[in-house]
Amino acid sequence: MASERKYPGLTSFKALSFDCYGTLIDWQTGLLNTVRMLTSQLPADHPLNTDPPREAVRRLDDIANRYEREQPTLPYNELLAKAITTFAQDELKLPGLSDSFAEPFGNSPGTWVPFPDTIPGLLKLQKHYKLAILSNVDNKNIAATVEKQLAPAHFDAVYTAQDIGSYKPSHQNFHYLFAHLRDELGIDREKGELLHVARSLKADHVTAKELGLPSVWISRGGERPEGSGVGGDYAALKDKVAFGWRFDTLGDFADEVERQFTAKAKA
Repeated sequence: MASERKYPGLTSFKALSFDCYGTLIDWQTGLLNTVRMLTSQLPADHPLNTDPPREAVRRLDDIANRYEREQPTLPYNELLAKAITTFAQDELKLPGLSDSFAEPFGNSPGTWVPFPDTIPGLLKLQKHYKLAILSNVDNKNIAATVEKQLAPAHFDAVYTAQDIGSYKPSHQNFHYLFAHLRDELGIDREKGELLHVARSLKADHVTAKELGLPSVWISRGGERPEGSGVGGDYAALKDKVAFGWRFDTLGDFADEVERQFTAKAKA
């Protein structure tokens, strides 16, 4: 379902930039499955031993976000392994994790699966726009995701925190996106040719508002308090975001794009 907020039509844009994990890939389930293996070792009455372990995932995400700020050049697979180790020790009071657990977890995002609507939606969208990814994940994981999990959808550009040297929500990541899309694909965001598509409010939509970048919120339940997850609480962030549309899924967004382009062709 689209937002009721008035906004220019979707057919004026030439490119879409995507957050990947959480928007296209089912990030939350991947995290929940791993964290559950740790929280299930806690006493039954421990406040973090819940199913699903949503509060535990939020705490892990807070640790990862801290490392992103403190060590912006650390590749995400290494950062995630470090974060899960710190989480197990500091939050769960478990013995230190072995490399046989932490390292595979760091390399697991590339194996996480897309939402059911993702690939059909991308195949529709790529008929009308250039597609790019702006991700905080490292090059190894994103390559596996793009080449395996998101095939046969095609992306014209993929930019990562590892390439840029900082993590979203840093403005540096978006300026890198703007410059490279202009130089490599001829997409000029100053002319209103770029639309950003993302699930995370705190990593993507807050910065989009700060930079005046039009954006679409793929909420995936995040508009409800119980569904906010690690992407941020809309009630707390609503004054800091300014997305022009909201859709429940990428599939809903792609259907509206198809509808608008069809209507334009008939006009």
